Amino acid sequence: MLENLAPYISIIFIITTCISVFLFYIASHSSKRVLFLIIVWASIQGILGYSSFYLDTSLPPRFSLAIIPPLLLVAILFFTKKGETFIGQLDIKILTILHTIRIPVELVLYWLFLHKSIPELMTFSGRNFDILAGITAPFVYYFGYIHKILSPKFLLGWNLICLSLLLFIVINAILSFPFQFQQFAFDQPNVALFYFPFVWLASVVVPIVLFSHLVSIQYLSKQLKILK
Repeated sequence: MLENLAPYISIIFIITTCISVFLFYIASHSSKRVLFLIIVWASIQGILGYSSFYLDTSLPPRFSLAIIPPLLLVAILFFTKKGETFIGQLDIKILTILHTIRIPVELVLYWLFLHKSIPELMTFSGRNFDILAGITAPFVYYFGYIHKILSPKFLLGWNLICLSLLLFIVINAILSFPFQFQQFAFDQPNVALFYFPFVWLASVVVPIVLFSHLVSIQYLSKQLKILK
């Protein structure tokens, strides 16, 4: 674990991760298989992060073991019949409100920056505007899916913009890791994500947020085609 880090930062992030997993579990109509898979994966990543496994920054990066498997799973779900069936059963409303967890995530990132564990560019005082997705998510949920004032076109646009915000900061974060291909933040590399519990950001939270956007975009795109 990171040394000299205020305990509340880790505690808040653990709670945030748990809320993310819980909301996705609810969105999957309380699928115990989904919950079991996520818990097993998060446990493996937690052990690797706690054991300092990811501190070896030689190539190929060990940290790819935290990022690539979830991305492969997302691809499999979108390109297989069973995956399409699973995606079709997800609750879009819950996947939308799930994005509110990006608010505490951004607060944790800012605190990590103050503790010199990540670069400023990964925070809302730098290049990270992802908190806007978290702030607007409750309004989009309420006016888009409860009162249904917002059009599918607006909801699609919101998801596309928020997905762009996510991908932008993910790319910046990757290029701030202390690997040979590092491009940013040489004075303060992105090292916090190598440690427990923050390893869950890249291995659990971001994949869930990414997948939620992709599912919503697919759903809304099909809805717009039907309306035409």
